[in-house]
Amino acid sequence: MTSADPVAALREIAYLMERVQADGHRVRAFRVAADVVAGLSAEEFGQRAASGTWRELAGLGETTAAVVAQALAGGVPNRLAKLRGEAKPLAVGGEALHASLRGDLHTHTDASDGTAPLERSREAAAALGYEYLAITDHSPRLTVANGLSAERLGAQVDRLAQLNRDEGVRLLPGIEVDILPDGRLDQVPALLDRLDVVVASVHSELRMESEPMTHRMVAAIANPYTNILGHCTGRLIAGGRGTRSQSSFDAEVVFEACRQFGVAVEINSRPERADPPDDLLALAMETGCVFAIDSDAHAPGQLDFPAYGAARAAAAGIPAERVVNTWTTAELLAWTHARR
Repeated sequence: MTSADPVAALREIAYLMERVQADGHRVRAFRVAADVVAGLSAEEFGQRAASGTWRELAGLGETTAAVVAQALAGGVPNRLAKLRGEAKPLAVGGEALHASLRGDLHTHTDASDGTAPLERSREAAAALGYEYLAITDHSPRLTVANGLSAERLGAQVDRLAQLNRDEGVRLLPGIEVDILPDGRLDQVPALLDRLDVVVASVHSELRMESEPMTHRMVAAIANPYTNILGHCTGRLIAGGRGTRSQSSFDAEVVFEACRQFGVAVEINSRPERADPPDDLLALAMETGCVFAIDSDAHAPGQLDFPAYGAARAAAAGIPAERVVNTWTTAELLAWTHARR
């Protein structure tokens, strides 16, 4: 940002807060304020800059109005300077692997349970130097996460195609599709066929007995549309949602299925998931699986989360060539479409 760019200042503050999982309502205040200021006409912007009446705008409070005023005064706003000073690497280790990532294959927008529109995610991905970004909002059955119906997903695919006409980070149409109890994927094949990336994840009946859970997961892995097995154990080890023990399944069978069908095992980088656990990560490595180091971001600032996953992958001895999102766009898309 330049010293006189209040919109960039507000968005950077939101990004840095998201990066450390600050309270979502507080983060939203900065993103809303940024959108309000960005939407002003040049005439109104000039008038408010001259009169200092930012506080009168709906969507700006005392804190966000102060950020705007301080940015326009020619300095770095106090709130932004504080957050920049507090920012530090999220993880130690795996820096080379993290730097080799060309994109992220599991991200959410406000179309489902994310907090920002896909345009903001694309801007954040560009700032990270990514070549591509998969937009993988939830599927219909996950109503608690506002999962996308076939109609809404189709409209999103069309919107991504429109945005991809402009130069920049390639937006890959995708989905995080629920693995239903019988192993089917929670979206119609005609829609799945339009997507570049399909992350298949279990979100329901996580306490299913080991044998049926194993059959359920293998059936989804065998589906020709599945590219990535998402957060395979479903565990939660920290965070606002509490903790949850991992699901029970035959990991040797599941990872062998991933190897045979060419499905990547996701290294989910959300700190409250860190999924799969270290022992299963080592098993998948030994089995010969490929991996996807994903953020599972629900906000633009969370696109930094792969630092956690890269550190764990490096500690497990996983080489960069076995991480699919170190591949070029052409290599990645050839792989994701190979079984269809």
